[in-house]
Amino acid sequence: MAINDEGEIRVLMGQPRRIAVIGASPNPDRPSNGVLAFLMAQGHDVIAVNPGHAGKTIHGAPVVATLADVEPPAEMVDIFRNSDDAAAAVDEAIVHGAKAVWMQKGVVNEAAAARAEKAGLTVVMDRCPKIEIPRLGLLR
Repeated sequence: MAINDEGEIRVLMGQPRRIAVIGASPNPDRPSNGVLAFLMAQGHDVIAVNPGHAGKTIHGAPVVATLADVEPPAEMVDIFRNSDDAAAAVDEAIVHGAKAVWMQKGVVNEAAAARAEKAGLTVVMDRCPKIEIPRLGLLR
């Protein structure tokens, strides 16, 4: 269901975007922390979504409790959840008005991807933008 075409990923990540990172962690040992910092360094406007740290910042990015708290809406939602829990995050992204959802390495939920695609969202699954951006020569 998800896009695997490198050209489509280039289009998605080839320009700065407003990105909400669901499951962003302030712990520097967590992958979500490094990806958030990387996306910011690439010029994206990043908002962290983590109810346990709402009102704080991670690498200078504001942290909100829920995706509904991201205003204006994010264009892309980067999901750091397990495959089962990704479904709820995808549904939130659809309601939120996001244009794309990106499920991280190891996160695959075909049913959620199908719902997102039916709603008109671009879907990437089982990939990491911190890996894909340099691999595709999109570093800024």
